[in-house]
Amino acid sequence: MSVELKSQQALASGASGACKGTYAFVSLGCPKNLVDSERMLGLLQLDGYQLVQDPQGADFVVINTCGFIEQARQESYQTIAEMIQLKRQGKLRGVIVSGCLAQRDQEQLLKRFPEVDHVVGVFARDEITRVADRLLAGLEEQRSLFRPARLRPWDDSQRFRVTPRHFAYLKISEGCDRLCTFCSIPRMRGRHVSKPLEQVVAEAQQLAQDGTRELILVAQDLTYYGLDLYGKPQLATLLRHLEEQVPQVRWIRLMYLYPMYITDELIETIATSERVLPYLDIPLQHINDQMLRRMARRVTRAQIEQLVERLRQRIPDLVLRTTFIVGFPGESEQQFQELVDFVQQARFERVGVFTYSLEPDTPSARLPGHLPEEEKQRRRDHLMRVQQQVAFQFNRRQVGRRCEVLLDLPLRGEKDVWLGRTWADAPEVDTVVYVTGKNLHSGQFVPCEIVTWKDYDLVAAPVGKPY
Repeated sequence: MSVELKSQQALASGASGACKGTYAFVSLGCPKNLVDSERMLGLLQLDGYQLVQDPQGADFVVINTCGFIEQARQESYQTIAEMIQLKRQGKLRGVIVSGCLAQRDQEQLLKRFPEVDHVVGVFARDEITRVADRLLAGLEEQRSLFRPARLRPWDDSQRFRVTPRHFAYLKISEGCDRLCTFCSIPRMRGRHVSKPLEQVVAEAQQLAQDGTRELILVAQDLTYYGLDLYGKPQLATLLRHLEEQVPQVRWIRLMYLYPMYITDELIETIATSERVLPYLDIPLQHINDQMLRRMARRVTRAQIEQLVERLRQRIPDLVLRTTFIVGFPGESEQQFQELVDFVQQARFERVGVFTYSLEPDTPSARLPGHLPEEEKQRRRDHLMRVQQQVAFQFNRRQVGRRCEVLLDLPLRGEKDVWLGRTWADAPEVDTVVYVTGKNLHSGQFVPCEIVTWKDYDLVAAPVGKPY
């Protein structure tokens, strides 16, 4: 997404002295990548660079890329090509490419796009101002900057946030120790390193002071948090500290939990918390035992089913989001049908389905039985149609229910109509709730009654005063 100026951000006026230059910023990929983007934006602002909305006429643009799957890489390549075209036309002085794709391709990226001025790897993120200085000074002898994988976590404070002020992503760890055969994240992001508990709380407090009311915890694997620092997973302890020490935050949302370390202590903490939402994003990827082994997921169907049952029994109003991969090498029609049947039975409220993406440097690329793209797409479409009925039935059950809706932004072109979310909805990926009412504002919690539903979305009416 292209980053726009947000006047409420504290860092917008944080730079001192004369403007060193103007820049535009494009952030692609997941919320974890967005945190990196916000950190780079903050560093550039504090160093005296001025963010502009349109890259045309800027001194340079930073493209923070995603390299996770082929579709994401193609989006990154296309964005780079578009910025290079502006440079050729004399409408943009320089192009800096950072992030996961830069880390993955490294020098090959400069060979593919020789007009890119600088390539900055994932682990050189905090040196972005030095790279910008070199670009504007015309120094071309070192066009790439890569650092070794980090042994300690980054400081993600002093971010220039580009989300609406009332919600923010907080990265609690970096990297991943999982060796899933389809995934290139460990290669791009390094091994897992947790932020100390005190550092996470301090960053959360800074975000709360800047107006955050919904805190969304993200990592490659939340449940692995603390194992490297404290000898055992500490997500439950972290949640209790956040609830006690960051009272300004009303909602704490958890995204990206690997099923292996969801302990009874963690379940109890979520079940009894007043502010940790009963919303869990647990990517499962498949349900067939042979497929799970080929993916190196280290869980079985029986363990997954037991976990889902434990979660449903213990956490009231639980909403489960998950993702599945279809068309993995060797997936038979019978194994795919097992996944379809499981989705029908498990009744996940939120599901994303991806076709298998061949990643050249991963173990799954060498497995036999790769399926044609058309077959993978057919399976994805079929599974999504099955899940659609589950999602529609869930929405139908919400009619007449009263719940809090967090307002995100006004509906463009409509008067007094707002887009919001319930506890069941993470930003960007889930349902939206249409709320009609006067004197409403972004970031307010509004007591509402769900009056109807349309496909994936809900319509609600206020029944109490916003706060």
